[in-house]
Amino acid sequence: MVIQTEGLCKQYGQTTAVRELNLQVQKGEVYGFLGPNGAGKTTTILMLLGLVKPTLGKIFVLGEQVKGLETKLRARIGVVPEHQSLYDEMTAGEYLGLFCHLHHVQDPANRISELLEYFELLPFRNVRLGEYSHGMRQKINICRGFLHQPDLLILDEPVLGLDPVSVRLVRDIILSEKGRGTTTLISSHMLSEIEKTADRVGIMSEGELVVEGSIEQVSATIGGRSVLEVELAQVTPAMEEKLRELECVIDLQKINNKLNIQVENLEEARLEVSRRISDLGGTILGFGVKGTDLEDAFLAITKGHIRRLKEEIG
Repeated sequence: MVIQTEGLCKQYGQTTAVRELNLQVQKGEVYGFLGPNGAGKTTTILMLLGLVKPTLGKIFVLGEQVKGLETKLRARIGVVPEHQSLYDEMTAGEYLGLFCHLHHVQDPANRISELLEYFELLPFRNVRLGEYSHGMRQKINICRGFLHQPDLLILDEPVLGLDPVSVRLVRDIILSEKGRGTTTLISSHMLSEIEKTADRVGIMSEGELVVEGSIEQVSATIGGRSVLEVELAQVTPAMEEKLRELECVIDLQKINNKLNIQVENLEEARLEVSRRISDLGGTILGFGVKGTDLEDAFLAITKGHIRRLKEEIG
């Protein structure tokens, strides 16, 4: 295992950020580490890197037990943090050159040119980072993590703020590194990208790893559920509220006058939803069904877990 945690816990006063986490990431895989805000993902990443000390449990990364900020171990890890931390007075070439020196990169000038060209930044090599746009800065943030071709990549929201072309570039370089044997743990809210890159995913909720497996396995955990796509002439708050009250409705999302309604027992749900809309005086313009995907599974799993915790507490 490239990453393994045993009974990992982190407590901040009376708040448990991570609870009994047993995480395993295999060599050469892309692992999607998912969860809503506050689920414990970032705290876990900081513990993996030795930047935050766990309250309980053990961490093993690349075969070594993590007990602090291990210099030799960190040299084998590439990190793309969620929040950019660049030296604005430096040019892109100077900044990446500094990290080439720190990581003892062979032929640094060529490696820097290779990455800058890949991310379409080569013409801006001698421009100060303080003059870069947010998207350009994020691409430099990514270049820094990939610079020394590490054995393990830990990416926290790597495509945040990037345009679709750049998102595709990040996806392709992740898959290219996978082909080289690199292991990647990626935390992201862009679930469509996780579906395209990850071999397995784990979903965190309230500090716990609540489900883990391939995309297919995770989606199968909410088997029997479908999504009704309903377009209406008008959607009122009262209509939303009344539809949510139906026993067959698990989740409902409104986009303008369209409703995506996650339901159980599809055929029964079709009738109940149609009848409720009709009773409320609604006019249906379109009515369709789509199968569940990772986003549907994510919403159902995390909301279901939070609901169960509230029931246990209350």
